[in-house]
Amino acid sequence: MKEKERYDMDALIAEYLSGGLDPAKRTELENWVRESEENRRYFLRREELWFSAVSREELEKFGADKAFEAFRRRVRAAEARPVAGRSRWRMVLRYAAAVAVLCVVAYFSYRQGGQDLQNTLAQIEVEAPAGSQTRMRLPDSTLVVLNAGSRMVYAQDFGVESREVTLEGEGYFEVTRNAGKPFRVSSENVALTVLGTKFNFRDYPQEDEVVVSLREGRVQLDNRIHEEASMALKPDERMVMDKCDGRMKRERMMTDAYLKWMDGKLDFDGTPLDKVIVVLERAYSTTIRLERESLGNLRLYGCFNRNEQGLIDILEILQATGKISYRLHDDSVIIY
Repeated sequence: MKEKERYDMDALIAEYLSGGLDPAKRTELENWVRESEENRRYFLRREELWFSAVSREELEKFGADKAFEAFRRRVRAAEARPVAGRSRWRMVLRYAAAVAVLCVVAYFSYRQGGQDLQNTLAQIEVEAPAGSQTRMRLPDSTLVVLNAGSRMVYAQDFGVESREVTLEGEGYFEVTRNAGKPFRVSSENVALTVLGTKFNFRDYPQEDEVVVSLREGRVQLDNRIHEEASMALKPDERMVMDKCDGRMKRERMMTDAYLKWMDGKLDFDGTPLDKVIVVLERAYSTTIRLERESLGNLRLYGCFNRNEQGLIDILEILQATGKISYRLHDDSVIIY
């Protein structure tokens, strides 16, 4: 695609994503998206860049022209990344659910009152593959940020009769208030209900704890594996469930340390090595093995930033403590 064609298509996509595209042009764009796999991938990349560059609030405050400028800046920055970065982006696309563009189109059909693809999909699935994060807005404008190795599923008609999502992994939510339709997040172990609030929900299948941390508002928690009374959280409180006993416990928090992952921070404060490994595998999309199982009990300290430090950088620092060493073997890391 030539430069001018890309610019024109970007303008058409931006107009579509901002909700200002007339029906004729919308049909033209949807037909173009369906023409080829390449077109679908192009649309998906632009959609991701749009939401990373333009928020709904900024669009309403500054208008479509400013939003398009921010979008084009993000496009240029993405296209200027090194090849390795592009390879990683292609990996993210491969992991994206089969709904891909259809999900996006269904979302905007909802906003614009259209029916073109509303009935073609029963479930919409969004993933954040290992080594990445996914940021998006649901049809009700609720902000969701998924941590690496997380998966969220919601109904195509989300917001029509109810607002419910299923989460596996970790996600941060800023829920748009709607008194008539409570927002519900369910994992295998806990169900959370709110009207409008900001909270972090973590329930990875391979971890032995569920942690829900409340930043603003109020949430109600229901235990899905053990019968007990609902728990209400206030700001700066969190619920911790040990999956072994299945009981919810309330704890007081003093800081927003639980949100460091959104800035790429990896914070280990006396964390057992076996848990450190799980975090590093998700953050860097790699495989790490312990030469001896007993090493998993070692406790490590350190705060790192995966946006600035590679896996080898972190391993070198941990090795400098004298507690562990590592070596590379094929596509994995062995710690001894």
